[in-house]
Amino acid sequence: MFRTHTCGELRAEHVGQEVTLAGWVNRRRDHGGVIFIVLRDREGLTQVIAGSDVSPTAHQVAAEARGEYVIQVRGIVRRRPDDQINPDWGTGEIELEAHEVRILNTAKTPPFYIYEESPVDEALRLRYRYLDLRRAGMQRNLILRHKVVKFIRDYLSERGFLEVETPYLFKSTPEGARDYLVPSRVHPGKFYALPQSPQQLKQLLMVAGFDRYFQIARCFRDEDLRGDRQPEFTQLDLEMSFAERDDILDMVEGLFTALVPAVTPHKKLLTPFPRLTYAEAMARFGSDKPDLRFGMELIDVSADVADSGFGVFSRAVQSGGQVKGIVAPGCADYTRRQLDELTAIAKQNGARGLVTLAFRESGVKGPAVKFLTEAELNRLAERSGAHTGDLLCLVADEPATVAAALSALRLTFRDRLGLVDKDMMAFGWVLDFPMFEWNEEEQRWDAAHHPFTMPRPNTYEAMAADPTAVLSDAYDLVCNGYELASGSIRVHDPKIQMDIFKMLGYPEDEAQERFGHMMEAFSYGAPPHGGMAPGIDRLVMLLADADNIRDVIAFPKTTQATDLMADAPANVTEQQLAALHIRIVP
Repeated sequence: MFRTHTCGELRAEHVGQEVTLAGWVNRRRDHGGVIFIVLRDREGLTQVIAGSDVSPTAHQVAAEARGEYVIQVRGIVRRRPDDQINPDWGTGEIELEAHEVRILNTAKTPPFYIYEESPVDEALRLRYRYLDLRRAGMQRNLILRHKVVKFIRDYLSERGFLEVETPYLFKSTPEGARDYLVPSRVHPGKFYALPQSPQQLKQLLMVAGFDRYFQIARCFRDEDLRGDRQPEFTQLDLEMSFAERDDILDMVEGLFTALVPAVTPHKKLLTPFPRLTYAEAMARFGSDKPDLRFGMELIDVSADVADSGFGVFSRAVQSGGQVKGIVAPGCADYTRRQLDELTAIAKQNGARGLVTLAFRESGVKGPAVKFLTEAELNRLAERSGAHTGDLLCLVADEPATVAAALSALRLTFRDRLGLVDKDMMAFGWVLDFPMFEWNEEEQRWDAAHHPFTMPRPNTYEAMAADPTAVLSDAYDLVCNGYELASGSIRVHDPKIQMDIFKMLGYPEDEAQERFGHMMEAFSYGAPPHGGMAPGIDRLVMLLADADNIRDVIAFPKTTQATDLMADAPANVTEQQLAALHIRIVP
């Protein structure tokens, strides 16, 4: 046996015992006749003392050890002198007096420090991911991820859910992003698709009578990447039969309300989770994934400036647009450079410009003040609640642009002004999304969620006459400005499903080719059902206070979907391509 205890296990009650530890040399200090080694494994750190007076052989071997060498140490647990106790370590009261040291493996000098959390270029971290994963922060993140997944499995199992695995090789169907395709060797010219989610399969499990299903599911989407997105990701897939929307929301809210304090006791929760309609979220926050940890809500001043002599405002309102703003407290003294930065952010999000009004002791200041009457300025102050010292930022445009620009500015002020408690997990539900959205490029309707989403009661009848009037029975769980989960009540009636396919422009024969297995399954008695899919990566990222989901995934890809450690994707041989009946065309 290489060890009797881990490096984070020994305490004062072990003093006097002979133990064996094994791990990596975290730090080493040579004081001549005494060598101090900090030994590290996943569980923690233990200080080892190799004295030439205690064991000359152990001292000699310890002298040869260097950082990241793998060693084994046998010795006696001693209590540290009171003035040398390290309160930051669980093992800080003891040290191991080495009687025998063995070098199990040597190590080259790492390309970055492992024993400290100093900043390291991410490309270098990903190139040497196996070394990056030795660092304490990364190990904490993956241990936390394990605890999250274990809690989920236990919680749902206790409530009658069954974990069922679904296949990775399935049929290519539209899910909202490009599929990763896998060529079939035995069926030339045909392809499997890696699942963007197990959407159809979990519905078929409900048809099969499994009633409550879950899976820690791997999913794949060939889409442009960013900090909270990867080509392969993990979600909790969950589905319930004979369930209405509130049944599913209550189940998931109960799960998260129990999970957060269990795995991260220092985190705070707002309960019960607030419920906003999509229209309300967009009106108040300019986003369907609002950060609810702070206020600074959007204020609609369209009615106050509809007849203004300031054409930027009046023309926007008269053309069907709107004028909305946010109040940044204490920012009235922003410099021209700071105001230009805010304007640039608004423009990056589609706005043609930004109107700023600074409420100072000497009066209201800003380029637009000369175009606004005193009465209009007073109405804007009253409507917005702006006081002396505040900065009112206004955007005049069509509603979607106003929402995008002000949402971005709201988050900018959040970070600049430190408006949020970093330990707060502000979950919220967003409900009643539009069922369809118009695809201007292809001149057709797309499913805003996915084509298996049930319309909200009493809106289905309007589908043929006015698709914009149809609301979907879809719902999102948001937290701290991120979408954490998306779900819906599913279609279980073949007629409604076919009507939706027609609205999306699928000819009947194409719908039958792509979804015939679903339609036939529904014809054999499908129960009403619904579910959702919280993202494990994003959840752990927020719980770990990480800035990027790559920091909570063992072996992630870059934003270019490459694996720097293994140099993937890579070329394959002509023989491999020939076996798959594939030829590369430049």
